[in-house]
Amino acid sequence: MSSYKSQNTLLNASAERVYDKLSNFENLKGLLEKVPLDQVPEDKRGMLESITITPDAITVPGGPVGALAFRIVEKSEPSLIRLQGEGSPIPLYLVMHITPETADSCSAQVEVDIDLPAMLKPMVGGHIQKMADQFGQVLKAIPF
Repeated sequence: MSSYKSQNTLLNASAERVYDKLSNFENLKGLLEKVPLDQVPEDKRGMLESITITPDAITVPGGPVGALAFRIVEKSEPSLIRLQGEGSPIPLYLVMHITPETADSCSAQVEVDIDLPAMLKPMVGGHIQKMADQFGQVLKAIPF
């Protein structure tokens, strides 16, 4: 299993608040509804509208390869949320590490664990690292 980690991101909210928001995906529905459609490319708007959210899973359309769901498979309050990819051709996990810093701040790091065949690592490893970094940056945009 290969592991790709984002940089630590400082968040201006307690670890408990961040954990509470991210450990139930229904808390994120409001964020999707507030995305300004004029900032989403027209060919991607249908994809945005097709995202489905339940308390423990988020499913995004995957085009020709089908939908990809991330389901919460492990939680440890307030420091860990582990998601397993469903619908992926290879084992895939997204792990959010939350570390308390002060009473009103914490740091978060996103880790992507993926079972890549050795011959694919040089071709896609950089893209997966970029994905991990982007997930880390998305955390900054969430109002906690």
